[in-house]
Formats: sequence, structure tokens, C-alpha cells
Amino acid sequence: MRADLIIVGAGMVGSALALALQHSGLQILLLDGGPLSLKPFAQDAAFEPRVSALSAASQRILERLGAWDGIAARRTSPYAEMQVWDGSGTGQVHFSAASVHAEVLGHIVENRVVQDGLLDALYEADLGLLPGARLEQLRRSGDDWLLTLSDGRELRAPLLIAADGANSAVRRLAGCATREWDYLHHAIVTSVRCSKPHQQTAWQRFTDDGPLAFLPLAKRDDAEHWCSIVWSTTPAEATRLMALDDAAFCRELGKAFEWRLGEVLESDPRHSIPLRQRHAKRYVEPGLALIGDAAHTIHPLAGQGVNLGFLDAAVLAEVLLHALERGENLADIKVLGRFERRRMPHNLAMMAAMEGFERLFQADPLPLRWLRNSGLNLVDGASQAKALFVRQALGLSGDLPELARL
Repeated sequence: MRADLIIVGAGMVGSALALALQHSGLQILLLDGGPLSLKPFAQDAAFEPRVSALSAASQRILERLGAWDGIAARRTSPYAEMQVWDGSGTGQVHFSAASVHAEVLGHIVENRVVQDGLLDALYEADLGLLPGARLEQLRRSGDDWLLTLSDGRELRAPLLIAADGANSAVRRLAGCATREWDYLHHAIVTSVRCSKPHQQTAWQRFTDDGPLAFLPLAKRDDAEHWCSIVWSTTPAEATRLMALDDAAFCRELGKAFEWRLGEVLESDPRHSIPLRQRHAKRYVEPGLALIGDAAHTIHPLAGQGVNLGFLDAAVLAEVLLHALERGENLADIKVLGRFERRRMPHNLAMMAAMEGFERLFQADPLPLRWLRNSGLNLVDGASQAKALFVRQALGLSGDLPELARL
């Protein structure tokens, strides 16, 4: 089977790229190891443990791809405020959408809901979908990539996009080098119900062991008491917390969060995820581009991973569409290099900022504690600096692709 472009991985980022290119005239194959099936969604069902904090820029991308209506019809949780504070000091900072005359800072959305909204749009589009397709072998054949699937099928295309996640098979089989390091932390993720309402606010406390985030969730029958939590801590502490029964875990969680939302009344099943940062040394080579987690994985500190991925997809689509208009060879490294030049500095800056935050808030020496507390309070008092941060978070500034612009 031959195509102009093969996208491996129909997760959130790969699906977004396919939809962004659906009217390009290119013959596109989107393949995934999963079934790519839609299951009925119940709005009062338990929350999925993995969520994303979708920025306004990501929302605009999803709207223009025809996926947002399906997401909003299922379940989204808007948040208009963000409270960040240092658990071992007095520093705190408060961000508000109102500071830039916006209604929300973003939406907390279960990853499954985002994926289902994108699948709705994919089934409406004229794209080649290959579910249950597992990549076994990859090699160059003339100017093409030759992909061999686990069932023996062979696919061929001059341009291959790796959107197959942090443990990308395409990246491994193509021999793309990465820089990787372990955070020596695990993230515990689950959903919890609190006695006090979350006030449509994202809450983040920096503890001695790592950041703890409470992200607001909204159910049809309970709009303000459920939160998704991401608790980053040491592997030993994560093991201890995972071994506790629900009541004991809820008590530990409430204490670690300084009872900011009152008692933690109940918890869904917990999951512990080792945290590892990874960045490809190059995003492109002739006929190949890496996007999303296949190119870069970031600390879940600010829920920015999928936002970076959607921007990757939107920029790559824009670069390819402009090259098509000019009659250029899409697989040419000169074309693909434009995508890398636009996205790599932005992604590296975000990764460095997250890494800096993580290190600063785990530093014990008194001067560093004083620095971070003073710094948080200084930022909190600087309305212009805060407004700049909020504008960046909302996607109101910076080098944005057309799909993400206001």
C-alpha cells in the first residue's frame, strides 16, 4: 500500500496532524496499534486518571479541526484562576484570566475525551485509517520509507511522521538519537472528591518532595468538588503512598495539600508513573519528522505536554501546506527543517523552565528558599509580569501557527 504521507500514532497529536492536512490533496495513511473505536461516554461516569490542561491555543486548534464540539459535548472543566504556593515558606502567586479580560485560563479535560473528540472528526474526514497496525520493521527503499507491519502488510511513503508517543517505535527503528534523564520521581495520578469546592481554580503546592497539583473537574451532578491530582514525589514515598488504603491515602493527601480544599473525602484508583524527560537531538531527517512525545517529553508540572504537541502538529501542517503551494518536495530536509527551527527552541525553553522550577522548589539551602519565596511574592505583586505569563499561557502572544491564532 502506498501513500504520500504516513503518520504512525493516532493519539491526540497524530490525529490532529491528520485532520490539519485532510484538505491538502495528499493521500494520507494514519495508523495505530489500537482499535480506534469509540465507546459510549457517560457524563456521570468516573473520571479517567490521565488529564490535560488544554490552553486556549489548543482549544482554537481543536475548534478549527472540528474536534472541540465533540469534546465539549462529553465533559470539560474550565478554570479561570491558578494558585501556586511554596509549602515550606511564605511565597505564593495567583494568576487570573480576568487580568487579561479572558473568561478562562484553560480547560482540564480527560485525555480519553480529547481522543474521542478527535476520533469523531477523523471518522467524518476522508483519511485512510489503519487500526490494529503494529510497526515491526522500518527501512529506506529508494526515496521512500518501507514499513512492515506485524501482520506482514507493507506500506510505503516518501514522508513518515512519528507521532507514536514517548516510547516511539519509529524513532527507535529510524535510529534517532535522544537526550534522556530520569527525574528520580514518580507521579501519582487519580481523581478525588473534596469537602470544599475547587472554585474553578487550578491549585499547586510545592512540597519538599515535589509538586502537588489539584486540577478542577466538573461532573454533571457535582460541578465543584472533584479534582484530578498529580502528586510528584520520590519513588520510595510513591511506593508507600500506593500501598495505603483509600482512607489513609486521602488523609495523607489532605495533609500534604494543607487542607486547602478541606477534607479529601474519596479517591478513585491510583496510578504511579515514573517521570522521565526525553528530547530528540533532531526532530527531522530526510523524509522523517518527530512530533509530540516522540520528539519531547516534559515534566507534568504544568500539564503542558499535549499543548506543545498540538503546536507541533499545527506548525508542521502549516510548513507542509506552504511547501505544497510552492511545489516543493515535502520530504526535503530544507522543508522539514523549517518545522524544527520553529518548534525546537520553544519546546526546549518550556522544558528548561519546568526543569528550573522543579530544581528550585526542591532546593533545601536557606538562600534558595528565600529566593523562591521572594520571587513568587515579587511575581505576585507585578501585575504586568503576571499578565504577560497569562497571555503566553492563553496563546495570545508568541510565534503561533495559523490554526492557533485568534
